[in-house]
Amino acid sequence: MLHQIKRCAAPCTGLVSIPDYQALVDQAEAFLRGKSRAVMGQMAKEMEAAAEDLEFERAARLRDRIRALSAVAQESQINPETVEEADVVALHVEGGQACVQVFFFRAGQNWGNRAYFPRITGAAEEEGVSEEAQAMTAFLGQFYDDKPIPRLILANIEPAESALLAEAFALKSGRKVEISVPKRGEKADLVAHALTNAREALGRKMAEGSAQTKLLAGVCEAFGLDAPPERIEVYDNSHIQGTNAVGGMIVAGPDGFMKGQYRKFNIKSTELTPGDDYGMMKEVLKRRFARLVKEEEEGQSDNRPDLVLVDGGKGQLDAALEIMADLGVDDIAVVGVAKGPDRDAGLERFFMPDKTPFMLEPKSPVLYYLQRLRDEAHRFAIGAHRTRRSMDLKKNPLDEIEGIGPGRKKGLVASVWKVAEGSGLSPKPQT
Repeated sequence: MLHQIKRCAAPCTGLVSIPDYQALVDQAEAFLRGKSRAVMGQMAKEMEAAAEDLEFERAARLRDRIRALSAVAQESQINPETVEEADVVALHVEGGQACVQVFFFRAGQNWGNRAYFPRITGAAEEEGVSEEAQAMTAFLGQFYDDKPIPRLILANIEPAESALLAEAFALKSGRKVEISVPKRGEKADLVAHALTNAREALGRKMAEGSAQTKLLAGVCEAFGLDAPPERIEVYDNSHIQGTNAVGGMIVAGPDGFMKGQYRKFNIKSTELTPGDDYGMMKEVLKRRFARLVKEEEEGQSDNRPDLVLVDGGKGQLDAALEIMADLGVDDIAVVGVAKGPDRDAGLERFFMPDKTPFMLEPKSPVLYYLQRLRDEAHRFAIGAHRTRRSMDLKKNPLDEIEGIGPGRKKGLVASVWKVAEGSGLSPKPQT
């Protein structure tokens, strides 16, 4: 499949010879080492030779590869002459929020950048050490905990205990690591460029946060909540005629989707009628909120939702309310979101306890936001269902027989194939 979508030369199937594949590997290595011009020059010669030999299809493939490599090379426009290997780290703090922009330079080329948004703890400033310096130290320590450390780290702010941090990095990487705050020249320009990116990225995030605040205020008004919700949990189920049933929970809040909080629930009950959506919803919510109650009793939980959305109408809402009342968490607002006629987006009806089902304005930003939440829950539940179904398809029926271990199972399979080969019924599959 990867070969068909032009992402692999398929050496394992013999569609490319070993020497030709080795040539591709050599080109890839040269490109990653910064020798992009040499690689594209070699391809240009091969393209011309193919055209002269009337191999126009091969020439066209080489032309497309040259264009693709050229596009990749142009994306890394900042290619310093004095920096061979370095990470450029710039921290910008504003309004109690922070953004760290990291640029990665390898083989003298810019290999991309990424923005991070660490939390500012508000720790008291030590004598002579600013809050920014403490934040930079904390970020670098966590960032390189599971990443390769370059020989040079350029930063816009001197980390607290910079020498000690560099020594720790050197011990971990096995070679000298320098942490520098350049004041002039090309390196200072690189840091300034990273700082500009950090400032702009933080500005965009703060603007998005402002918009998110308005949306949550709109949700509060639409559902008559006491305050804008800080944590919204959305639930949906996915199955095929009751098989491989999975429940999904997604979480959203002021900072958008909280994907680290997502949870999937494999439906375990054997008493459910296949396709019983109400029963599945009850099992999922019972497991989720029984755990919440236990954690709160132990003083270990801070993830109580302010709003619960369930995919469905009155039936799903009643099932949710029944479980939450039994568990004593009926102070949490619950809303059912039913798809409109013919499942048209924009015609959703909302169900709440002791209220007549209602709709929101078709072009309302709040309605669009709620649709996004529901669609994300649907996507997550379907993905979890497909994963479970795929794993079941790979299961061996012999796994269900008690007393048969891996060795015996392998022997039985080999015996079956031996009999099949002897009878001429089936050839041994290629592995």
